[in-house]
Amino acid sequence: MNNVTINKEIEKKSQSDLGVESFNPATMSVASPEQEGRSNHWEVRTQEQDYAFLPKHEDKSEIKEKNRYGQLIDCVDLSGLPKERSMFINENPEVGTNPNRNKQHGFFFTADNCIGCHACEAACSEKNENPAHLAFRSVGYVEGGSYPDYKRMNISMACNHCDDPVCLKGCPTKAYTKHAEYGAVLQDPETCFGCGYCTWVCPYNAPQLDPVKGQVSKCNMCVDRLEVGLKPACVSACVGNALDFGVIENTPENREQCKTSIPGFPDPSITHPNIRFQQTKTLPDEMNRTDSMPVKYHKDKEGNYKPVIDQKAGKAKHWNFGKLNSRENPLVLFTLFAQAAFGTFLIPFLASLFGIDAFVQFVASDIFLPLTVASLVMTAFALLMSVTHLGKPMRFYRGFNNLRYSPMAREGFGLALFSAGCGITALFTLPMNEWVNGLVIEIFALNLKDISAGMPLVNLQMAAGIFTILAGSCGLYYMNKCYQIKARPFWHHIQTATSFLGNSLSLGSFVSGTIVLATLINTDSSAEIINQAIIVFSSMFTIGLLLEGLGLIKHNKDLNKSDNEGGAAHYIQCTTFGKTYMFRNILLTMNIIAALGLLTANLVTTVDLNSLLVIWGVLALISCITATIGRALFYILVIPTTMPGAFFWKNKGFEQHARDIGLADNPATGVAPLCH
Repeated sequence: MNNVTINKEIEKKSQSDLGVESFNPATMSVASPEQEGRSNHWEVRTQEQDYAFLPKHEDKSEIKEKNRYGQLIDCVDLSGLPKERSMFINENPEVGTNPNRNKQHGFFFTADNCIGCHACEAACSEKNENPAHLAFRSVGYVEGGSYPDYKRMNISMACNHCDDPVCLKGCPTKAYTKHAEYGAVLQDPETCFGCGYCTWVCPYNAPQLDPVKGQVSKCNMCVDRLEVGLKPACVSACVGNALDFGVIENTPENREQCKTSIPGFPDPSITHPNIRFQQTKTLPDEMNRTDSMPVKYHKDKEGNYKPVIDQKAGKAKHWNFGKLNSRENPLVLFTLFAQAAFGTFLIPFLASLFGIDAFVQFVASDIFLPLTVASLVMTAFALLMSVTHLGKPMRFYRGFNNLRYSPMAREGFGLALFSAGCGITALFTLPMNEWVNGLVIEIFALNLKDISAGMPLVNLQMAAGIFTILAGSCGLYYMNKCYQIKARPFWHHIQTATSFLGNSLSLGSFVSGTIVLATLINTDSSAEIINQAIIVFSSMFTIGLLLEGLGLIKHNKDLNKSDNEGGAAHYIQCTTFGKTYMFRNILLTMNIIAALGLLTANLVTTVDLNSLLVIWGVLALISCITATIGRALFYILVIPTTMPGAFFWKNKGFEQHARDIGLADNPATGVAPLCH
């Protein structure tokens, strides 16, 4: 007997021992009573208890037409798709017979019943064969009060298969689909290229980025079980009857509440999640998280719990320069180089369009070509950095799949068009470049001017340059939109836009100013022309610094008054990174004062050119330092509106501790290495 036959016999015997039978539609007599009238294309565990099966709701009047957000519960009416569409689960084309399979389903969680046993988490991970460092469903808790009136409330949370799935709209690869069947939001890990953007925009920490495989996966509502009439694995495994599942807004048996929020749950208005809660036991006015996040929850006058700052780390200020180094370093370089590249091209070309003599002269010179190429190279490097940040870099081309919804896809597309625009502008500039033309004549015996004779090169160059500016503007706009995320209040602020635009002007002035002024000086341009260029660059540089500074003042003012996760992130900024934050702010303030002073002096009187250039160079280098520190803080500090994570491997404080002492090297701890 060969190994295959032995394995089949063992599998058959184990299924028999477990009481699992495959329902064969041709042999109706083998069907158990639970299988009657149910889908017939998967194995059904005949020992499943009654509570594991979905309610049939044969009385159609039981099901509401709309949910409390005004969304149609019938997903077919909402989407217009055919009712008998196969989901092709496990490549099987048959269709489930659940009479409500086209209705929006959701989870019902009764916090009063949850005992924190993690059975739901274990059942989910077992069914989906998750590694130790991932969990589609996780259990955390909040607690409050003092002895003897101390209380804890457990929370079991997975994907909520929202009416407005921000993960679907954010994903650049189009890996997400909102199905008319059960209203499930499904994600295809094989389409994903591991950017992790969905993990940023989701308020519930549902999508899980596996740093080992370099891809995202998430709860799939156990649609294969739903197709045979069974509830999801987590619900069936729940020991305390805390989890239930069914058509949304249909309160399950033995439930008296159907609320949309409980303490620790993010604002449901962000995505309109399909989960309902019951929590009837009295809780203290203040509930604390037991993880490392500096957030707790306070009951307001209406009885709702809102996040407030929990000053767990005290008020001492620290440097922590070492912690500025993170897995987001490629994005620090990506954003800074892309913004600098845009400013480098924008300032001199736009100034020439406005007829400023110094820049008209520069664009007509041979050095305009190297400046355009420099912008192209900087953008190419920025895009390379963004690709290296992906879990699966070789799939970068999928980043344009979801241009309809994803700001990240539009950002990448805009920057790609900007690169193309730089290339086209350089192409039309080549025949007018005396140095290149001479080189081509010497090597290939070709005269580019003869080849391009009769072509309106100046007009084509201008048109290509205008296209490049428009494309770069779109790229920068959607770069800002990428970070306007409601689930991350620290980013969801005008300061993100002022920082991005400010860095474009200040860093772009530095790079393009170096090239343009060197050109004008070496071509023996008049002092008036050189001074004209200095005033333009110094003005743009100063405006960029002012934009960034004003944005930071507004950010500080708003977050100091904020009690949400944005305020908590600002608390960490002022304590854990307090000295670094102040150092950056002091440098930026000094830079602004010096730049304003120099600009005023340059407008009022004549300043020695060499001294002026040296001072501006020093200010530009300081600006590079402040921009780098600021962008590193931008990525490290953000605190998302996630669910409380008390279990040790979901606790970021433990995760960092495990890495610091080497415990993370042991895969049993559930802390994955930072592979991507």
